[in-house]
Amino acid sequence: MGASPLTDRSKTVRPQTWHPLIELSQAEERIVKRIRRAKLFVFLRRIRHRLFDSAFQAELASLYKDSPCGQPPIPPAQLALATILQAYTGISDDETIEVLSMDRRWQMVLDCLDCEEAPFGKATLIRFRTALIAHGLDRRLIERTIELAATDGGFGSRALRTALDSSPLWGAGRVEDSFNLLGHAMRKALSIMACQMGVGLAPLAAECVNSLETTS
Repeated sequence: MGASPLTDRSKTVRPQTWHPLIELSQAEERIVKRIRRAKLFVFLRRIRHRLFDSAFQAELASLYKDSPCGQPPIPPAQLALATILQAYTGISDDETIEVLSMDRRWQMVLDCLDCEEAPFGKATLIRFRTALIAHGLDRRLIERTIELAATDGGFGSRALRTALDSSPLWGAGRVEDSFNLLGHAMRKALSIMACQMGVGLAPLAAECVNSLETTS
């Protein structure tokens, strides 16, 4: 007897490999020219094809099990980019989904310019992040992004590391040493400052690091 359609691996659904455009479109060029301070968007747009090469996309795809039915999973690279932006900006899952339907900078980075709805939902984003952390690929994502920032020069790698490492998005599941405990104390202090100033935690942390680099 032949394999059942539900068990036939040739019919299983796998995550899509992401193939975004490399060169900026005319619309994206206009967006980039209007960005004055939020340079992370420009940096991620320019290096996303290097950050998510075929090998790393295969690693991210390994987070998913074969599924015999349903819609093809969202490209993990898109979810990973949204996760990086969310960690940097310090916004919630609900805000991330909302901003993807409104902010053309986010849409430019995720290759969904002028979409009326976010390319994925809140539950999909949470499931991806949970699996990413469980398999230790959150660190791989962060380190690859920081490495490209250091070699590309399009964004300060030290400021990026501070912002991403200080994000509460990754949870508290790792073993904490004295440096981590000190980091938590600093984050609490910055959180109070950010609240009083009406700004996000991650941008404030990045600005502090930039000030230290300028004075050092």
